[in-house]
Amino acid sequence: MFFKKILLISFSILLLNSCGTKEYNKVDSLYITFKTPTFKYADLGFIYLNNDNMKIEIYSSGSAIMNLNIKKEQICTSTFKCLDKNSFNKRVLSSYYPKDILNHIFRGEEIFGGKNVIKRGNGFTQKIDKEDKYSIRYSVLNNQIIFDDKINNILIKIKRLDR
Repeated sequence: MFFKKILLISFSILLLNSCGTKEYNKVDSLYITFKTPTFKYADLGFIYLNNDNMKIEIYSSGSAIMNLNIKKEQICTSTFKCLDKNSFNKRVLSSYYPKDILNHIFRGEEIFGGKNVIKRGNGFTQKIDKEDKYSIRYSVLNNQIIFDDKINNILIKIKRLDR
């Protein structure tokens, strides 16, 4: 009987732990501008990070108006179901982008494998062009990230507020 109770408790803890929310080891407050042909958001928000996932929340008048969950293989938003990263890029950004571009942008990492990167004392910049596909100006400088693609009309600006 004692063994059954231990087994039942252990199983319950395992089940509850696996269904729980993911722990994030870093949280930053941000001002986010996220403009694409299908999304248009600009307001204060938070980014929750761990090694594999991130969650971005944008608020307006104290209410979350947009949630963006970037997972290892998919991206989920509060406006539509989860999509694999290539499908998300095709629907929201550009089908010509690498699948992990949004993850790299929100983490402030180099994109396109570091192509045309120019290191600065306080970050880096990149200019990446492909005729009729994209014309990207990307900078990670002074706690601010700016991704601007003139051809696809995409602007993502992230200003960290708590650094």
